[in-house]
Amino acid sequence: MQGRTAERDRIDQMLAGSRRGTSSALLLHGEAGIGKTALLDYAAERADALRVLRVEGIESETELAFGGLHQLFLPVLNVLDLLPVPQAAAMRAIFGLTDDVVRDRLTVGLAVLSMLSEIADEGPLLCLVDDAQWLDQPSVDVLTFAARRLRAEGVVMLFAARGEACGADMKGLPRLLVEGLDRAAAATLVPGLPPYVVERVIEEAQGNPLALIELSATLTPAQRAGHLSPLALPEATPRLTSRIQEAFLAQIRRLPEATQAMLLLAAADDTGDLAVVLSAADRLGASLEDLAPAERSGLVLLSGEAVRFRHPLVRYAAYQGAPLAGRIAAHKALAETLDNSRHAHRRAWHLAAASTGPDERVADELERVAEWADRRQAMASASAAYERAAQLSADPQRRAHRLIRAAQRAGDAGQDERCGLLADQVSLPLQDSGMAADFARVRAVVELGYGRPTTAGRILVDCADRISRSRPDKLASLLVDAMHSAFSSGNVDLIVEVGLRAPDLLVLKVPARLFTGDVSGSLDALGELVRRSHEPGTAFMDGLMTGVYCHVVARHADAREIAATAVAHCRDHGIGGWLPTALHLLSQAELALGRHEEASAHAAEGLRLAEYYNLDHRAAHLRAVLAALAAVQGQEEHGRSLAAEALHYTRPRDVGRGTADALWALGLLELGLGRAEAALELLESAQQEVGHPLLAHFLLPDLVEAAVRAGRPERAKEPTRLLREWAAAAPEPPLNALARRCLALTGPDDAAEEHFAAAVHLHEGYGDFERARTELLYGEWLRRLRRSIDARDHLREALEVFEKLGAQPWARRARAELQAAGESAGLTGLTGLADGRINRLSPQEREVVRLAATGATNREIATQLFLSPRTVGHHLYRAFPKLGVSSRTELATLLAS
Repeated sequence: MQGRTAERDRIDQMLAGSRRGTSSALLLHGEAGIGKTALLDYAAERADALRVLRVEGIESETELAFGGLHQLFLPVLNVLDLLPVPQAAAMRAIFGLTDDVVRDRLTVGLAVLSMLSEIADEGPLLCLVDDAQWLDQPSVDVLTFAARRLRAEGVVMLFAARGEACGADMKGLPRLLVEGLDRAAAATLVPGLPPYVVERVIEEAQGNPLALIELSATLTPAQRAGHLSPLALPEATPRLTSRIQEAFLAQIRRLPEATQAMLLLAAADDTGDLAVVLSAADRLGASLEDLAPAERSGLVLLSGEAVRFRHPLVRYAAYQGAPLAGRIAAHKALAETLDNSRHAHRRAWHLAAASTGPDERVADELERVAEWADRRQAMASASAAYERAAQLSADPQRRAHRLIRAAQRAGDAGQDERCGLLADQVSLPLQDSGMAADFARVRAVVELGYGRPTTAGRILVDCADRISRSRPDKLASLLVDAMHSAFSSGNVDLIVEVGLRAPDLLVLKVPARLFTGDVSGSLDALGELVRRSHEPGTAFMDGLMTGVYCHVVARHADAREIAATAVAHCRDHGIGGWLPTALHLLSQAELALGRHEEASAHAAEGLRLAEYYNLDHRAAHLRAVLAALAAVQGQEEHGRSLAAEALHYTRPRDVGRGTADALWALGLLELGLGRAEAALELLESAQQEVGHPLLAHFLLPDLVEAAVRAGRPERAKEPTRLLREWAAAAPEPPLNALARRCLALTGPDDAAEEHFAAAVHLHEGYGDFERARTELLYGEWLRRLRRSIDARDHLREALEVFEKLGAQPWARRARAELQAAGESAGLTGLTGLADGRINRLSPQEREVVRLAATGATNREIATQLFLSPRTVGHHLYRAFPKLGVSSRTELATLLAS
């Protein structure tokens, strides 16, 4: 550990924190041989009083779904009995202990979080994950998911991964780059050599500790004495990894052939089980005694049950340095050894590794492996198995089918780029219409993931045209998906085109009529669609699009109810990939209804899930919602950051609705801060992004107010007219309230009071924030007419609501108007005691407290917020003194007040 003072101190601090009950995680990354494993060993040595669990990634095991997770938790599987039933069932299924189906990998992530918490309940815990770049993707996903959410359990998670830029799949973890040693520290690792030789070794090793040791070990006696050129180096020095690899390979090749064969078997094996290796060796005429030379040379470490390579590069050298025939023989021997059902997936991969050409029998076994992984939500592993099965398929149709399935699962795993690469391998044209429909969906997923939603919709529409007669059963789902893409883009021409493809399909009739001028017919159809959405058996996408339509026509209460049903459906059926979309719709409806706290909680949950599933498209939409909520509260820096992130994704891809939402959030922020001219420019830009008044009605009231306050009343006339016409066509109280407010702002003074009064009345029951804004504008108008006493009543109402909601910019404006109206007493005390206390909490504490007040247990709260139960308890421990309560009963009473 020479020259590693800073790294050791960091690890020591983490271990000390775990003994105090604090959790932490760290990703150590750097080149091969730089000392990452040594740092993990140091942590293990220093972990007195900590339980240690360890897993090492193995390259040959990369596609074995949850293999790393199983290796990590194998010593503590007894804690499964302590988990909630759904989580325990999911873990037993992915470990192959049952044949159950895992509906959602999010359940697995929560189960891992719960397992770590339960293990740490008996004392602090250290988890070491070495060579994470070779760990299977599902294991990486769930371990990273858990590491990001640990807080107060006393768990330390240390990951080590190769490469300076490694860890794209471990985003969100704190990182520490492990770099080369300085010359003084490096010199201590090569004692007994002449200075000239030491300098040459250090120069070639570039500070890499493993390279220093291995390069010095390969010197001949003459070179060690400095009598000859110290290293027989080529003119162009190869990459460092190659030099180390060659050193290990040279050591292996000096061993007896039987020993080399045993090392090859151990390297090809992915269990580390000595019994498995010996059983396979027996088939090749080798035995345990043949491993003795490798053990004496320090290349492998043996125990009564396991065989472990000293360094991953030794394993790599033993495998890659062997001839192809030897590798094939090793995999065949292992496949014959692993012949029971428990190891069926390992057997299939060994058979695939031993195949040199098409083999339908092995392809079928791999397809069953893919289905096994699919049922356990290990989408990346399922995709890899389908891809390898496709490579072994001689029949073109079966190859295409398996490639499409591989691409679908890659898309489900958030591997959009790989999804596209797999799709590119499908030979066209496809003769089977059903396969063509599935392929169109794959291409649309790729396009929606990092391309343009309009193009995604076009792909689906074109496919629907081609297969409409041969596969009518696929038509509806293709067109509904196309409608979803069209709405995301804000492309009204595409919305109408999709709707007209199947005018008798109610879910498409609504938008088709709405955007072709038949508003009455559209609303009638929507009413029927809403009624059907409450019936059992309604297709999920039909329900989701019904909620979208309700939100567009300002039926926000219906949109909220439908979205809540969709969220519950996703949770109950494990449809994790669609949960962020359902939460996005729910948060939009709640924002429109002025339910800001609920909107914030659901949008934040949706964003966490979208990031977990790598759904960048949906994450952008959710950031726009959170940006609008930040704007309401005057969180300028946070709101601008969220909106900028959203726009960075939506603008290059023509995601019109997402761009409009983000610009609206920025415009609302400027309006609240009193910068009306800037708000007007942003809101007009947002209106242009959606291309149709119906899709922009949500921002028109803000645009009108910005224009009036900026002294540009002429720019408020057209938005007011559009809003008035739409409110007349769709008589929804919230929409009519906003239309009357805009008429009051832009019309003659003799009609303004009637409009203001009507707007306040229409707002009742449909959202406090917009009602308070109308009260504020009404009070401002009365004060300008020198009716100060009348103005105060409305301004007080507005101020109380703004303070309750934490809408600080609007509260400051209402307070200033009240002072101008002659009222100064009590202006700082309108917020209730409960609201003042709640404002002391962090956002995470607020979410925990809100759920605790409903009677939810710590476990139930942990499941919903993706925390461990101990972290939930920690948040409540911190929140209770801030709120001045000592029990959940008092908490519920306080919040009810």
